[in-house]
Amino acid sequence: MPTPLSAPTIALVKATVPALEAHGLDITRRMYERLFENAEIRDLFNQSHHGETGSQPKALAQAVLAYARNIDNLGVLGGAVERIAQKHVALNILPEHYPHVADALLGAIQDVLGTAATAEICAAWGEAYWFLAELLIGREAAIYRDLAAKPGGWNGWRDFVVESVRQESETIRSFVLMPEDGRPVLRHEPGQYLGFLLDLPGHGVLKRNYSISCAPNDRAYRITVKREGKADEPAGIVSNWLHDHAQPGTVLRAAPPAGDFFLDQESHDPVVLVSGGVGLTPMMSMLETIAAAAPERPTWYVHGALNGRVHAMRDHAKALTAGNENLRLRTFYAEPEAQDRPGEHYDAAGLISADWLVRQTPHDAATYYLCGPKPFLRALVNGLQRQGIPAVRIRFEFFGPADDLLEEQRQAA
Repeated sequence: MPTPLSAPTIALVKATVPALEAHGLDITRRMYERLFENAEIRDLFNQSHHGETGSQPKALAQAVLAYARNIDNLGVLGGAVERIAQKHVALNILPEHYPHVADALLGAIQDVLGTAATAEICAAWGEAYWFLAELLIGREAAIYRDLAAKPGGWNGWRDFVVESVRQESETIRSFVLMPEDGRPVLRHEPGQYLGFLLDLPGHGVLKRNYSISCAPNDRAYRITVKREGKADEPAGIVSNWLHDHAQPGTVLRAAPPAGDFFLDQESHDPVVLVSGGVGLTPMMSMLETIAAAAPERPTWYVHGALNGRVHAMRDHAKALTAGNENLRLRTFYAEPEAQDRPGEHYDAAGLISADWLVRQTPHDAATYYLCGPKPFLRALVNGLQRQGIPAVRIRFEFFGPADDLLEEQRQAA
């Protein structure tokens, strides 16, 4: 554990909360501008989160504000620290990268706040930053050691060869990845993701995370990727390249499985897996795992898609749940088309709602796992909490920084 923060530092950081509320986003945007002046540091980040939407600066601004507000009660931020550490491991962030962030953050505070950023305030934020950095560095070191020690584990980047490609829908493809060295792979926790490092012509070094969509095994991973946006837009560069160029024999570089969103396999309580669109990827890993290792566990898999043309892995989900009364499959199509037959291709038209989930699943005992686009998650996470489901039984994964996903709960608090 790092040295506890001093009382004057805690007081000064708390005193900056109003300034962070007013200028936090300006500070984080300026911080990333400073940070990305160094090309090696810029390449550590997923640049699709720094485009027009500015989702990463927004997420960091809210994280910095939460840190300042809770600087005297950091226990409430334990979950956030774990999520950040897991993401850092997937990006292969190392202790030597932290000083660059410190310089950029403190410089940004001075740039934005001007004379209000006194020497005392900058010193206090420097101490606060390094306190948190040491927590993260320590946790990340433990994760790296654990990953390297496990059978099939590794640190850093490992080469994988695309073994096969499968078209799952009009917009989604699956890629089965085998380690190039022929050795076993680390068994992931169902729900975790892989970090990828790609050096693409005309785009340079890019990093992306993709959920593993198969059950844990010693041989290979499967990722299932939706073609996003356009090939020349930050969010679409890698997914379009994978769809257009990745084929059997293509080599991809991946970090070990990471993420704190995964199935609790120790519990035998009911589980409800809920996904929207390509959010099905971690759910398929969980569903395959339950079907193979715990078929007696009461499980509901509820999936929402726009229509049958873009519904991926429909037949696979049916095969996994067929003949087992403990595994229940329900599918919603938001805009079913003429060829989509109710009762065969989908069960209900419209969107999955929290009301439906509470009515149709054992809400007094079940844990809800959710993954999908931000509007989908915002509606269901907030809706389930309003229905009285404890937060500890609502777990979710989000593509990108979950910046304002839970703003409703923050405002209520």
